[in-house]
Amino acid sequence: MSNTVRVQPDLKFVQELQQVGGESLKKCYQCATCSVVCPLSPADGPYPRKEMVWAQWGLKDKLVNDIDIWLCHNCGTCSDMCPRGAKPGDLLSALRNMAYRSLAKPSIIGTWMSSAKYFPILFLIPGLLYLAIWMMRAGVLGTAFPLFVAEGHELTVAAEGAIIYGGLFPGDYFIDPIFGAVFAFMLFAFAGGIANMLKGFESIPRTFIVGRGEEPSFLSCLIDTLKTEVAQHSRFANCGQEAKDVQRLTGHLFVFYSFVALMIVTGVVAFGHWFGAWFLQHVMGLEGGLAALIAWSGHTPMPLWSPVKLLANVGAAGLVYGLMKLTSRRSELDASKSTSNWYDWYLLTVIWGIAATGIGSEVFRLLGMKMLAYPTYYVHLVFVFMMLAYLPWSKLGHVVYRTVALAYARKIGRLPMGELK
Repeated sequence: MSNTVRVQPDLKFVQELQQVGGESLKKCYQCATCSVVCPLSPADGPYPRKEMVWAQWGLKDKLVNDIDIWLCHNCGTCSDMCPRGAKPGDLLSALRNMAYRSLAKPSIIGTWMSSAKYFPILFLIPGLLYLAIWMMRAGVLGTAFPLFVAEGHELTVAAEGAIIYGGLFPGDYFIDPIFGAVFAFMLFAFAGGIANMLKGFESIPRTFIVGRGEEPSFLSCLIDTLKTEVAQHSRFANCGQEAKDVQRLTGHLFVFYSFVALMIVTGVVAFGHWFGAWFLQHVMGLEGGLAALIAWSGHTPMPLWSPVKLLANVGAAGLVYGLMKLTSRRSELDASKSTSNWYDWYLLTVIWGIAATGIGSEVFRLLGMKMLAYPTYYVHLVFVFMMLAYLPWSKLGHVVYRTVALAYARKIGRLPMGELK
């Protein structure tokens, strides 16, 4: 006697999925070509064929806790080979976009991140904040476009002075506290999002690997993931060797390591300022030697020959090069096989905004063009705020979510055929 299984599709979920990039999923007729050609799909329960089935049937519960949407690196091979143009790669991308909306709280930010019509809200939140600071400081200084002369640690407005962004937007009172709060908010949101994601993975069966021994710890799997799949982008490299695949890998590597370089620069400046200038010199009263060197490393604006400044400029150049690669590749996608959505272009827009305004701020400052320098720096602050504050709900959030998912997959043995060991 057979058991009857009742399938209750969530039609609203199917409609939402189509809106965020999965509009062609109903073209799929289950030939399984996508799972066969995928270089990363495991042998047991391969993707993305099963995801296409679940999506067509509106099985939301199956998909929202599916680890495979994070294991996919969206190389596009499945979509290129699909005989029906169903774009399975776009479906998995759409599922990740839906996950960004709901994993972290507050979910209202996920809603704002889901459509271009909310972009003004996302921009105006930091835009109005920094505009208020600018106007307030302009009232105190007597001008919205001040030039400064440094007298020790004090800045004085002078007609023949120089452009110093810290004079208009003081780091001690406005920049560091705001970004510190934004960073803490981002970590809190990611912690909740990761907890929700891991909770959903608990029902995933383990894969028994002959000769493997005990299941490794999550920490050891996370370290291995960071060393190989993050630091080396090994799975991106395994996605294909065509020109578009190499272009994608190169672009990702340049953007990734450029951000690492810029993060190091930010860390050195913050450490030099708060530990060197504030704690060692101001609190402890140490003026020379190592204390002076540490404080100097955090003093801005830096001379162009400073090692920290050189690293910052190399990072900026690498970021632009990587962005050019990724933007070119995305612009040249064959729309019949793969398409770009709002999440893709939002991320590129924000990172381009950070790169262009960061470089522009330096160039205009060196040229003494204060009427361009300060507005450019203002927009730079807005874009940096947008990247950090909305990170858990943006496509860039995959840097965290995918890393955790890859580590979990390594722990339970859900690996591509070539990685089983």
